[in-house]
Amino acid sequence: MESLLYILFTGLLIGILVSAPMGPVGMLVIQRTLNKGRMAALFTGMGASLSDLIYCLLTGLGLSFVTDFITSNQNILQIIGSGVLIAYGFYLFRCNPSRSLSPSTVAANTYWRDFATGFLFTFSNPLILFFIIGLFARFNFMDTHYRYYHYIIGYISITLGAIGWWFLITFIIDKLRKHINVRSMWIINRVIAVLLILIALIGLITGIKKII
Repeated sequence: MESLLYILFTGLLIGILVSAPMGPVGMLVIQRTLNKGRMAALFTGMGASLSDLIYCLLTGLGLSFVTDFITSNQNILQIIGSGVLIAYGFYLFRCNPSRSLSPSTVAANTYWRDFATGFLFTFSNPLILFFIIGLFARFNFMDTHYRYYHYIIGYISITLGAIGWWFLITFIIDKLRKHINVRSMWIINRVIAVLLILIALIGLITGIKKII
């Protein structure tokens, strides 16, 4: 019973810790909460959570060829991921947030696009795998004494922890949204866009330097 409670707790904690760093996906979730509403942002966060879960499963299954592939292609993957971020950053910089406030822009069929972008943004950063490996080692998540049901509970807990984090973030930002006007959204859009482009440029330059 103690081991089940432990893996439940550590799973929730790992899910939160993997999602919590305010990287590109975090900024994207904030931007979508402000511009498109909480549901669009939640779908984005759930897409990111699915990507995190896949990386956790790869880590747990001990697929060494995955880590070997990432290690050998780290620079190329970094360049590709940076290119995607730069493109989205320019799109975000140019978009008009006032258009996003109309009800027609939050149709249910766009939620799956939000989900897909959240997934792809997170999945395009495979370096997170090494962070997960560190967390698994720190919390002894892959204890050899665990049975299959421990791992089922553990991975469900990771997913719940990650989704719970995005639920909390979108709730807080949605409450603040009422005090933010269209001009403020426009400024926030541009600030987030510039930050995304800067982060991506650093990754792009670093990746190219390592290849050269």
